[in-house]
Amino acid sequence: MSKHKVVSREEWVEKRKELLKKEKELTHLRDQLTKERQKLPWVKLDKEYVFQGPKGKETLSDLFDGFSQLIVYHFMFQPDWTEGCKSCSLVGDHYEPSIIHLRQRDTNMVAISRAAIDRIEAFRKRMGWRFHWVSSLDSDFNFDFNVSFPGDVKEQKKVYYNYEKSRSFPSTEGPGMSVFYKEKDGTIYHTYSCFARGLEQFIGIYDLLDIVPKGRDEDGLVYGMEWVRHHDKYGDKAHKDMFVELLSPKKK
Repeated sequence: MSKHKVVSREEWVEKRKELLKKEKELTHLRDQLTKERQKLPWVKLDKEYVFQGPKGKETLSDLFDGFSQLIVYHFMFQPDWTEGCKSCSLVGDHYEPSIIHLRQRDTNMVAISRAAIDRIEAFRKRMGWRFHWVSSLDSDFNFDFNVSFPGDVKEQKKVYYNYEKSRSFPSTEGPGMSVFYKEKDGTIYHTYSCFARGLEQFIGIYDLLDIVPKGRDEDGLVYGMEWVRHHDKYGDKAHKDMFVELLSPKKK
């Protein structure tokens, strides 16, 4: 039987209206935050980044594809992995259908990973995605934007991630999203980046789970997104999560 208090419809409406006031406050705060984000200063890029795409080399400028704004999803895909990160794949499932709409507002969106392009293409096709995805394997791009960390994964004791100089991380790659603007003369600026839980705003399923009684139901998991699978692997009893072993408390 439910542990929640059961009340009349009238009392429920009163409680709901009290919560609505707080929801509206959050909406207004989000609007204010959006304006502040759009007023952030820009950083001019002085380095040319070259990536490997399905049809050959592409520069960062090429990835704008004729638009002035570019969103890059830093997709976790280590060079030695055979498939992309399952949590990043969840994000990919969300932005895949949005790109056609973004392009109506002078914005393109692509994914960039350090895995070789042949592995990226094989995984992209397996997942049924159409978005453009390039490899930064021979580029400094991931390191310059703090989503790749040098050394072995077991040595990732302290890395610079999410604007902090000392963090532990269970991978040589981290997720993130970065935004760029290109002037008509070709000059490119970095305008915004977010990482870690800052990416939750792009995961619509969390917004949906947050309105049901059980919420995200992640208490007791080794880490929050342990329950997530690639969308073609739900129900796969042989699934093994590589991060569980790395993040589980060590038994003495």
